[in-house]
Amino acid sequence: MKRQVDLAEISDGRRYGANDMVKADCGGCEGCSSCCEGMGKSVILDPYDVQELAKGLSLTFEQLLASVLELNVADGLILPNLKMAGEQERCGFLDGQGRCRVHPFRPGFCRMFPLGRIYEGDGFWYFLQVQECRRQNRGKVKVRKWIGVPEFSRYEKFVLAWHGFLKKWQGQVCGEPDGELARSVCMRILKEFYLRPFDGGRDFYGQFEERVREFG
Repeated sequence: MKRQVDLAEISDGRRYGANDMVKADCGGCEGCSSCCEGMGKSVILDPYDVQELAKGLSLTFEQLLASVLELNVADGLILPNLKMAGEQERCGFLDGQGRCRVHPFRPGFCRMFPLGRIYEGDGFWYFLQVQECRRQNRGKVKVRKWIGVPEFSRYEKFVLAWHGFLKKWQGQVCGEPDGELARSVCMRILKEFYLRPFDGGRDFYGQFEERVREFG
């Protein structure tokens, strides 16, 4: 989701790469779940996120939509996001003690926090959000370790490719949100990257690249 913000106001002013050390380690959060509440529709899920949730919970995308996910328009395209529920607008994956029930396979947005990601040119870099996390005196940790996704270089390549794919099609449908092209593109994206399961016995990234090529 695009955000129009002044980085000088929300970050420490530094750019971080995968191997940089950053003060992001919240020490297990010690029972705090404030970043899992009141997020609105901002926690948008990419195909890798949904694949990991579906595999970890042994559920289909349709079953996830019936409970903890929802669909909304994000920058002109219909994409899934975590559903916030109740008076406190809590993530549906929180248990009664405010702990994450899907922490080992949580979405990338959650893995990064309190980091954010900025895209520039042919790549992206990370920044530290200094006002979002209540934890004081966070510890230093390497970015790739904090995010904690296997085959991290391939994961970052996927993140960049997915961003470019969405940007391309957002540009195609821009200006006609109610047009036939927009509806067609949105339904194709949902079908090919979310509703159609990825084969758990094959490499996810290879399958994703195949689908991008087939999409055109």
